[in-house]
Amino acid sequence: MRTLALMAVTLIVGVWLATPAWADRFFFSTGTPDGRLGALSQPPASETLETETADDFILSQPTFISGAIIVGLIPPGTPLANISNVEVEVYHVFSKDSDVERTSGPPTFSTAQVPTRVNSPSDVEIDDATRDGTDGTLGFSASVLNASFPVLNTVVTGINKKPDQTTLGDGSATGEEVQIDIAFTPPILLPPDQYFFRPEVQVAGGDFLYLSAPKPIVAPGTPFMGDLQAWIRNSDLKPDWLRIGTDIIGGAPAPTFNMTFSLTGAAISGTPGRANCRGKTVSGLSEDFGEELDAAASALGFSSVKALHDAIVAFCEE
Repeated sequence: MRTLALMAVTLIVGVWLATPAWADRFFFSTGTPDGRLGALSQPPASETLETETADDFILSQPTFISGAIIVGLIPPGTPLANISNVEVEVYHVFSKDSDVERTSGPPTFSTAQVPTRVNSPSDVEIDDATRDGTDGTLGFSASVLNASFPVLNTVVTGINKKPDQTTLGDGSATGEEVQIDIAFTPPILLPPDQYFFRPEVQVAGGDFLYLSAPKPIVAPGTPFMGDLQAWIRNSDLKPDWLRIGTDIIGGAPAPTFNMTFSLTGAAISGTPGRANCRGKTVSGLSEDFGEELDAAASALGFSSVKALHDAIVAFCEE
């Protein structure tokens, strides 16, 4: 299964790179799981608080993000039907969307709860970028990649306020490695910037451990300059975050982690506020996908051409 998945990703990327008409389609990936870490990322459960794990990506152009893939562990023998919901949030990098006044200020921006907020996700998510299976803005399907996949360490309950943040992790684990394919309906539209991607997965009767990926990113991932390490928080720690490697696992030197995810979509060529924004954006999408906007609307997951057109008008600030 893993070989087939990697072949599929490699084939898709190769076709995109080899086809000029698709040059503005967007693809980002951190690669495949490296077996070093599984970090809890799920809504509240009977024995755990809501816990969020986030990793970063970068956009060089305004982009519609239409889909994502994440990989994680569920308990051995858990039916895929027990994966009952997925929610995705997107965060700016601190200090955007954050209360800087509650921190110590430069250089560490520490708080009463954490050693630093530098390069962390912001306090709160980008509200209009949230997608949730329970409200119909997200669809998902799951498949098993490996019935028995081990990780060297986990972070599940050991998420503590300073000075007790360094717990060394919660130990090794083995579970079913599952891939979750996600479609955003409607797609998420983001301007160029660096962001954090945070999925939560609800599993009846068990935990979802989001799997780490190599850091730095290696093929078949898509490396970028300024790649930040993964962060985590639970509801007791909000609005702050801890670095999974530096703060929680610790060590000299402390490890750093990426998380396993990929994003797909299409870049937008128009510029908000300029007179030709709508025309340039429509022209670019039509060139990339063909057939005016019909094919673009279908490929990106919009409910209709009108829904895509309305999103373009909103983006262009008309």
